[in-house]
Amino acid sequence: MEGGSPALVDALERGSWADLDALSDRDRQLCAVADKLSRTPTRMVETDWEPLRALGFDDRACLEVAHIVGIFNHLTRLADGMGLKLDAATLQASKSGAPLTRASTTR
Repeated sequence: MEGGSPALVDALERGSWADLDALSDRDRQLCAVADKLSRTPTRMVETDWEPLRALGFDDRACLEVAHIVGIFNHLTRLADGMGLKLDAATLQASKSGAPLTRASTTR
């Protein structure tokens, strides 16, 4: 989660994001939808999207949320299923919270 709160990243990893007092209403509702869509996608109903709609999300924005959640779930499952491991730099960044930097490219 580039540029995100380290506390939120940690809470997401532990599955305790709902316990964070510092979450904005927007972030809390996005986490709730992402959590349910990830854990129990067949139980998603129209009313699960209402908190986002109340925040101004239209059909297109809700679909974008669903796409992002779905893509991350898909890629994670592929990586796990294929036994992919993080490279050393990414693993260190995940432990330290320091952002990865791009190698400069010169032509």
